[in-house]
Amino acid sequence: MHLTKDLIKEMNRVKRLNLINSITGIKPANLIGSSSVKYGDNLAIFSSVVHLGSDPALLGFISRPSQDVPRHTLRNIYENNVYTINHVNTNQIMRAHYTSAKMDDQDSEFEKCHFTPEYIDGFKAPFVKEAKVKIGLELKESIPIKFNNTVMIVGEIQHIFIPEEAITEQGYLRLDKIDATGISGLNSYYSFNYLNSFPYARKKDLETLNLKLSDEKATSTS
Repeated sequence: MHLTKDLIKEMNRVKRLNLINSITGIKPANLIGSSSVKYGDNLAIFSSVVHLGSDPALLGFISRPSQDVPRHTLRNIYENNVYTINHVNTNQIMRAHYTSAKMDDQDSEFEKCHFTPEYIDGFKAPFVKEAKVKIGLELKESIPIKFNNTVMIVGEIQHIFIPEEAITEQGYLRLDKIDATGISGLNSYYSFNYLNSFPYARKKDLETLNLKLSDEKATSTS
């Protein structure tokens, strides 16, 4: 199947939305916690969290247009300047999914979806107590993307809570050790299996790769 820009535009709206939302593959499933003095705690699932840099430690995520539908997360972040990102575990996917339901201002997704808000001193955004990985961030930049009227929120990491056994000697986070989940499209959830790790890629090591592939090819044809 070959879909051109014109064919994509002519697709049924829902089918196009589902295809384009899932075309990039599995994204991390995260719950973003925020709070408002007037409306209280808010929790919402996002699949758009990305790493932007490690020094300073920056993460970003995309918030969809806010003109037609109230975006409580965005409103709270602008009000408080802080928020949390919390990994979703496999036994939490149904509860996490329903945080995307449209709720009234005074409703707390923590309460409605059976999660527990957890605060630490001096930080005005709620973490998810049940999450194995929790990150507290301070808003640094809000970048409008005019072409589709979305906003990239950039935050600097202030706190990380993480099980020590999930960090390798090199500092990597083993997602399989923390029961992490991913999202494809708007409503399909996946678990992760560790496959392998490779050294930093250098051009001079390509000969090793070629020898390895030659051995595998010879084995498969023998």
